[in-house]
Amino acid sequence: MERRQASSFYPHFEQEERPTIDKFVGLFNQLIFKQEAILTDFLDPGKREILKTIVGNDALVQEYGGYKNAEKKRVYLSLDWENLRPNDYQITPIKIEYPMKFAKLRHGSILGALANSGVETDTFGDIITDGKGNWQFFVKNELESFFLEQIDRIGRVQVKLREIPFKEVLIPEDTSIQKTEIVASLRIDSVLAGISRQSRTQVKKLIENKQAKLNWHDIQDSNIIIKVRDILSLRHFGRVEITDISSTRKGKYKVVLKLWRTKN
Repeated sequence: MERRQASSFYPHFEQEERPTIDKFVGLFNQLIFKQEAILTDFLDPGKREILKTIVGNDALVQEYGGYKNAEKKRVYLSLDWENLRPNDYQITPIKIEYPMKFAKLRHGSILGALANSGVETDTFGDIITDGKGNWQFFVKNELESFFLEQIDRIGRVQVKLREIPFKEVLIPEDTSIQKTEIVASLRIDSVLAGISRQSRTQVKKLIENKQAKLNWHDIQDSNIIIKVRDILSLRHFGRVEITDISSTRKGKYKVVLKLWRTKN
């Protein structure tokens, strides 16, 4: 098995993702050199795609984020199959306890508290809620005590963090809504403009300023043609999954999508 060269993967991804490529190539080369399995940090779907592209068929990839359909997951790389259990991914579920009768937490404020605590965002996973005021998130085992000791307030709300077993993990609320948009073009700027009710000029500027992503990757090209199953996101607006595309009698396109609006 040959060592990977990071430069051979550069043409497949945007220039901004080269540090991620370099890191993952290093992990793969470490795997084949030491012959020891590797457990990554929490990776979003875009980073996992890069990792799987680098690994190819030369290693086994297993992943878990703490619950079914998690967005951010830790990846276990190995040369031989191992029958993993949730505990093998070294993830700790954390519950946020707070006075629910008198206060309200939001995803954005929780994310801000975690991100500003002095750790990298890939050290913790998804933040989930059941829509009834209960909130949980997932962290790497080795940082559990750090979060429990350091975070006692989220925004103006006093909180207490508590480790919980996996059997107490919430079934997350699905906040998506289904929509249908009629657009003149399947260019990404046209589709995002129609969905977000902004002009194509406004959206084009946002794309040029790296405020949009396609399938979890940064883009700066407004001419990309979207297709079914693409995931689009626009900062401060939300995320969209394209579920169907068809033509109308007037030469336009009917785009069916699931939309998750950004919550503060």
